[in-house]
Amino acid sequence: MFRLREPWRFTVAVPVAVPVWSVDPRTGKQREQVTVEATADHVDKAVRAAADAVPALAHRPARAALLRTAADLLTAERDRVVATADAETALGPARLGGELARTAYQLRAFADVVDEGAFLDVIIDHAHPSPATAPPANAARTPPAPDALPAPRPDLRRYKVPLGVVAVYAASNFPLAFSVPGGDTASALAAGCPVVVKAHPGHPATSELCAAILRRAAAETGLPEDTVGVLHGFQAGVDLIEHPLVSAAGFTGSIPGGRALYDAAAARPRPIPFHGELGSLNPVLVTAAAAAERAEAIGGGLAASFTLGVGQFCTKPGLVLIPAGSDGDRLVTALTRAAAEAPPGVLLDDRMRRHFLAGVRDRARLPDVTVPVEPGADGEAAVRPGFLTVPALRLTQDGPHELLTQECFGPVTVIARYDNDAEADAVLARLPGNLTATVHLSTAEAAGEQGTAAELIAGLTRLAGRVLVNGWPTGVAVAPAQHHGGPYPATTSQSTSVGGTAVERWLRPVAYQDTPPALLPPELRDGNPLGLPRRVDGQRYP
Repeated sequence: MFRLREPWRFTVAVPVAVPVWSVDPRTGKQREQVTVEATADHVDKAVRAAADAVPALAHRPARAALLRTAADLLTAERDRVVATADAETALGPARLGGELARTAYQLRAFADVVDEGAFLDVIIDHAHPSPATAPPANAARTPPAPDALPAPRPDLRRYKVPLGVVAVYAASNFPLAFSVPGGDTASALAAGCPVVVKAHPGHPATSELCAAILRRAAAETGLPEDTVGVLHGFQAGVDLIEHPLVSAAGFTGSIPGGRALYDAAAARPRPIPFHGELGSLNPVLVTAAAAAERAEAIGGGLAASFTLGVGQFCTKPGLVLIPAGSDGDRLVTALTRAAAEAPPGVLLDDRMRRHFLAGVRDRARLPDVTVPVEPGADGEAAVRPGFLTVPALRLTQDGPHELLTQECFGPVTVIARYDNDAEADAVLARLPGNLTATVHLSTAEAAGEQGTAAELIAGLTRLAGRVLVNGWPTGVAVAPAQHHGGPYPATTSQSTSVGGTAVERWLRPVAYQDTPPALLPPELRDGNPLGLPRRVDGQRYP
């Protein structure tokens, strides 16, 4: 006979608290337990608390004050933040100190954007009858039907409003500038959007420390602390992108991870914008004339660029097209010397180290690939930089050599030697979208005196979001004109994650038609009570 269990024998599933550890990449040993992974309930509470902060962020002066206070507090905690980040990333105090200064500058720059108000894109077209237009000379002289006449234009007023709660997925390679206090967070707060950050597992203690600083800044400026929240754990990232109160997301990371989140954002019952930076090869083309003019300087500059930060910059040049022949030989010789002298370094974590070593091994095994300076393991934790070479013709064909046109994260680059301009063009034509594309020209080419430099730049423009001439792509200046993005898979949208226009990702336009003046938002009222830049009846003010 079937019998029910006694009530006290029923068990209830209780979520197990999964610890989140801070790990020293130099030793691979756990440093401390920072927190526990967020459950679905934690995610829900964080998002709802952030949503409750939306009304308070509508006050632009408070947003500007929050950003500046966050910059001040981050700077005041410089030693503590840098020490914590270095212990978790091995990026070094000098690099991290510079990154902290950049992050503080970025926060202040977005405060200036908020104060100026031009990002609101205020446009006012007052109502008036449409002007009569004269008929063309050969038109029939019969008058048009009444319903064919242009209608009077209504009063229209347009500006941009914040989307709501923004989910930010932090990057591993910039624990400050592209993490909890980084550009996605700063630009979202500038737009008036609260932020919930999915912390990167590579630097959880740094994430918690920076989140505490931002929450303190919110409290000191009279805003809710939950204007900024932070969560840990893989499943928390999935739950966050699916939460119905999340209105947009920003991501910096790998192609597989970013694409999975992008697809999840699109598959929601109410899809949301997903601004992801996924991966980039950042090709470089060295013309024959440039190699003849300064092969040694280009080789040395390339070595410094692809080894910077142990090759862990998203703008690292991963494929360099150089001419075959004696001038190309000179460039490779200079690169060999400089790369061999570059010191080994520790990657962000053991997983990345393993992927780097496997990626180098798989590429070096391909036919016709040579290894002038072998990248690989250096002891139990570090890696040494190096580079590979291959005839460019191999990259114009389908087959296993396509691996060489995919990003390999770490201190390695691929030199492809082309026999003629058509061969170089064929390689570039096969590449996917990139963050950057660089061309090195001779003095005469740069002056427009010889060659087809303009055509080269036009071709690279189709390939990348930032085109460089006679420089190196590592390093992304925080400036109003900056663009850090590019065609897929570099990014999933055509916006930027660096520079003042990054704020546009978290806004949407709204137009008000024939709305009584007393009911208009202050930003759209006649008399411009907030002193905003605006365009009125086709004229810009101020």
